[in-house]
Amino acid sequence: MLVKAFRHIGIVIVAALVAVSCGVSKVKDIAVISFGVDYIVPTSTRSADAKLKLGIDNPAMAFAVQEITGAIKYNDKVIATFVTGGMELEGKAQQIYDLPCTVTLADGTSLLDVLVIASKQSLEGLKADFDIQAALKKNGVLRAPYSFRDVDISQFRN
Repeated sequence: MLVKAFRHIGIVIVAALVAVSCGVSKVKDIAVISFGVDYIVPTSTRSADAKLKLGIDNPAMAFAVQEITGAIKYNDKVIATFVTGGMELEGKAQQIYDLPCTVTLADGTSLLDVLVIASKQSLEGLKADFDIQAALKKNGVLRAPYSFRDVDISQFRN
């Protein structure tokens, strides 16, 4: 069940990466070609660390995603917040990347609430807000923040 919950969170992060990669490179051919959860380690009763595996086809220039922060909402109620580490995407390459992630349940949300949502095996009602910090890989000087609000997660189902 926890893996299913992290898959929902992973889909949010994948959506964020696709959005930022298109914005930075101005090329709409960048695509996430695979997604998986490498591991999940509970760090408390309200949070967990994970490592996501993202297969990305980047026919454009290299760039770095420094951090993605955000909130996951179910029926317009924030149920969790997340923050990822950074990753550098190689230019003109298809590669699998590791992306560390920490998820924390929002106040008023229990692990049981998340398990009930995950047990529905549906992305309906899930939305996300996220902020992305990205920069050109070579010098890291040209930075660009991106913000997305009320992204409907159900549009990213396989």
